[in-house]
Amino acid sequence: MKIISYNVNGIRAAFTKDFIGWLQVANPDIICIQESKAGNDQIDIESLEKVGYKSYWHSAVRKGYSGVGIASKIEPKHVEYGCGIEHYDNEGRIIRADFEDFSVLSVYVPSASNIERLDFKLQFADDFLEYIKKLQKEIPNLVICGDFNICHEEIDIHNPKGLKNTSGFLPVEREWMTKFLKECNLIDSFRYLHPDKQEFSWWSYRQNSRAKNLGWRLDYHFITKSLENQLERALILKEAVHSDHCPVYIELKD
Repeated sequence: MKIISYNVNGIRAAFTKDFIGWLQVANPDIICIQESKAGNDQIDIESLEKVGYKSYWHSAVRKGYSGVGIASKIEPKHVEYGCGIEHYDNEGRIIRADFEDFSVLSVYVPSASNIERLDFKLQFADDFLEYIKKLQKEIPNLVICGDFNICHEEIDIHNPKGLKNTSGFLPVEREWMTKFLKECNLIDSFRYLHPDKQEFSWWSYRQNSRAKNLGWRLDYHFITKSLENQLERALILKEAVHSDHCPVYIELKD
């Protein structure tokens, strides 16, 4: 089972950069999308279907903003749009697809450009943690994919000392992620398989950051410990350049 998570920073823009051609080569069973920035009627669902993917989208009420989706070669038993909290669901931040033996979530945690949005981000994070704990009572095997807009450890960011007071690497955000992993009994797939490897999944468009590899690891596959023995590979696919993020990949064996 090959699963990719990708913040595309605009699905329509990604399609103009041969996203479909890349998808055919990458050939995941499931791809989770964040920041689609498009209404359902603006997404080229037909092109995805032509290459074998049934897709499901949860768009924001505000046009051209946020939005998440899941495209899968395997038809899910059920798709859940949102988490039932209106002010998050209006921003299109969570979608879940339930399969026979596990569920996959595509999650887009808010970024925080000011204090007000930091409060919103931290409240979302706390509410999401509680949502996952409750969900696990019903669905024990979870794959939580997405852009969390948080670097967890110093190895996950190119300049930990210089950026310690920047949102995305604030102590309060990093502490939340530690708590999230512990209380929800989750594994950070990439870090589990690559404890000492420094790789990034996002680079600012400024200062030629990607060419200089001045990056942040913001994109994750968190899996429940019940899936630990099935985790075979975890990669960051930095060669894909449809976005300021790149895709992250995991492989689970049967």
